[in-house]
Amino acid sequence: MLTKEILDALRSYAGGMHKSITFVVQTGIHNKREELLDFLTQIASVSDKLSVVEREASLRSPMSFALEADGEPTGIEFSGIPGGHEFNSLILAMLQSSGTPAKLDSSVQTLVGNINEKLRFEVFISLSCHNCPDVVQTLNQFALLNDKISSEMIDGGLFQNTLEELDIQGVPCVYLNGELFANGKVDPAQLVDKLIGKYPDAVKTEASSDAHPEQDVTVVGGGPAGVSAAIYSARKGLKVTLIADWVGGQVKDTIGIENLISVTKTTGPELVSALQAHMNDYEITLKHHIRVSEIADLGKRKEVRLSTGEKILTKTVIIATGARWRELGIPGEKEYTGNGVAYCPHCDGPFFKGKDVAVIGGGNSGVEAALDLAGIVKSVNLYEFMPELKADQVLINKAESTANISIYKNVAVKEVLATNGKVSGLAFEDRATSKLQKAELSGVFVQIGLVPNSQFVKGLVETTSSGEIRVNEKCQTSVPGIYACGDVTTVPYKQIVIAMGEGSKASLSAFEYLLTLSDDRIDQQAAALVAFTTAAQTVFARRSGALQTASALYL
Repeated sequence: MLTKEILDALRSYAGGMHKSITFVVQTGIHNKREELLDFLTQIASVSDKLSVVEREASLRSPMSFALEADGEPTGIEFSGIPGGHEFNSLILAMLQSSGTPAKLDSSVQTLVGNINEKLRFEVFISLSCHNCPDVVQTLNQFALLNDKISSEMIDGGLFQNTLEELDIQGVPCVYLNGELFANGKVDPAQLVDKLIGKYPDAVKTEASSDAHPEQDVTVVGGGPAGVSAAIYSARKGLKVTLIADWVGGQVKDTIGIENLISVTKTTGPELVSALQAHMNDYEITLKHHIRVSEIADLGKRKEVRLSTGEKILTKTVIIATGARWRELGIPGEKEYTGNGVAYCPHCDGPFFKGKDVAVIGGGNSGVEAALDLAGIVKSVNLYEFMPELKADQVLINKAESTANISIYKNVAVKEVLATNGKVSGLAFEDRATSKLQKAELSGVFVQIGLVPNSQFVKGLVETTSSGEIRVNEKCQTSVPGIYACGDVTTVPYKQIVIAMGEGSKASLSAFEYLLTLSDDRIDQQAAALVAFTTAAQTVFARRSGALQTASALYL
């Protein structure tokens, strides 16, 4: 199951393990159990600090196993074979249980460590979901930081009955102590926000002067624009902090990328990994899985206030928070998100295998989603509001030639219909005839563009009616010292390559501004020197005059 190259890499990683790790497999019978045991045995073969045992451990099923470190439970469990995107989750859990430091921000670690209640997280995932591992890995770290917390990854494909009982139709889906905690497209920063909301007393506010030295540049956002801005700033020798929900932004949701010049073809996850690796080459302070709640303008200094209660004093701010999926705003959308309404075809598409679904939106994202889903589902109805699709012609041609994709243009989607709490159809209007129609469907994938993530600076900098931050050709906002770049701004054409260029430009503009601050200090010093010289000359003149008077009297 595991190639020689993978085992060699694991052997290298395992060389730094400090504690012995045991994979404790629940006893019992299951038709895939031997596959699980073989999978774990191969991993354990790379180090004498790894072992596999079978015993009654009160786990979910014979396809469940837990990790123990030096014979003590870690609180980390897996139900299913963590292959695909979840393979890294297992390996990281193994290494971190053995002593590799957690990657969570120190303030998040403090928050988690301060929780004094028993928390049991259950994370339902799909092995094809590229967002799920971030959630699994974050909750696994929570378990390692606090022995009152446990986390279990559950492969939805292996536990279909449980999914049906809980009406789960979207991943990642997180349960806490048996109750729904987070559903649908959730990220680690949202988990932290929810913990802060649930346990506000666990937050320990740190004063900026004690916890964080003053920064030259603070970048808010970890997508291509934000990473580019941070790297360019660090290359100037500046003190740089980057604050991000997660590194990569919307890029992480993009499977195929073929228009990043000089890179003929890559994927979103691959590009995110490259961005992270490039950023690691520089002295950039990364505050991960944290949100900025507010930015205060203090004149020549700004104060960036975080959801964890921390405050960072900085000379300049670069806002690169990108955008999020735009919602339809029709009846049934919010009510059935996670129960048939979805925004990520790559994550949730497998739940609709063999079913009829709809994709709303005829731009590149919508047509790409329809093409991706066509290989999984029974049929796809693609709905576009305008008379013509807006996607690139090469994508339109491919969609039109795909047998199980039907395209409806010049239609307005009116309502998501449901039966017994699950999506069962869609109501839409033919805009040319005003005729209302219905289609029987099991899923609705919304792909109608993006909304800028600028709500936290509303009232601070000038924005458009749609929320985009207004910037000039140098990425300057209406407030001196605050810059913006990428999809959150008024710059047209939301493309990765453009965002990278805008991030670089914002950094160079911020650097120019910092030079003017230096000039101001020089001017202040020069003014002080002139004032001192003038005062000295006055004193000297007075003393000289007094001496002349004295000399005249003496003579």
